[in-house]
Amino acid sequence: MIAKLQYQLKSQKVIVISSFILFGLFMITLLAPWLAPNDPIAVNLAHKLQQPSWDYPLGTDHLGRCTFSRILYGARISLGFAMLIFISALSIGLIIGIIAGYKGGWVDQLLMRFGDGLMAIPSLLLVIGFVGIWGAGLKQVILGLIFVQWVYYARVIRGMVLSLKEQNYITAAKISGSSTWTIMKKHIIPNVIPSLAVMGTLEMGWAIMNLSSMSFLGLGVQPPTPEWGAMILEGKSYIRTNPALMLYPGLMIMIVVVTFNLLGEALSERYGVKRRY
Repeated sequence: MIAKLQYQLKSQKVIVISSFILFGLFMITLLAPWLAPNDPIAVNLAHKLQQPSWDYPLGTDHLGRCTFSRILYGARISLGFAMLIFISALSIGLIIGIIAGYKGGWVDQLLMRFGDGLMAIPSLLLVIGFVGIWGAGLKQVILGLIFVQWVYYARVIRGMVLSLKEQNYITAAKISGSSTWTIMKKHIIPNVIPSLAVMGTLEMGWAIMNLSSMSFLGLGVQPPTPEWGAMILEGKSYIRTNPALMLYPGLMIMIVVVTFNLLGEALSERYGVKRRY
């Protein structure tokens, strides 16, 4: 009993600290125009590769651009579009998962076999193939990641719906003459939303990592837009002379992904939601 209480307190502490860190990071994305001391895309070759100073808190890159300002604006891309990927993929997965789970039969088989086919291929490889067809760019990468991500949500939601539709209150709602939409709106969707919120924290790290990976490969965010993965790509030529150009954005990716993972693990242990791997 004491060990269980200690574990719960530790889990609660992780949730509070992780939530505080993520709240601060999201505030940075909102306040970046006021926090950044310089224009993140302004080129000034006279100040290239400078060390940290009052004017440039983290120094400058090979084009004289303020690294600190680019880190701040990069958070808007990495966190903002990761959230867009999550919400879009979740919406698609929610619709398909509910339809497949509630309708069953050939509809369920068709949708889930299509999902199984997508999940059989490594997600990053699918995104690269998507970009290869439609061309490099942030929009294409986002669409590719959404196309890959919805399947996971759809399968999890389908499983929840299969369990929920056998409950007595669902049967009572059917007998009372409630429509399918009413049953979904009042009884099914409210019961799956809490678990989806937990899954979201687990998957945000995945979205950020993949978004940054595609930018590092030169397929995602294109110069001069500041994004953490793209900043690592630009700084790799100076890894021996000025490793900080890769270190700072790399640390930001690590902090965000680790924080999301810790929060997600703590929430999943509390609510019994498992991650995909």
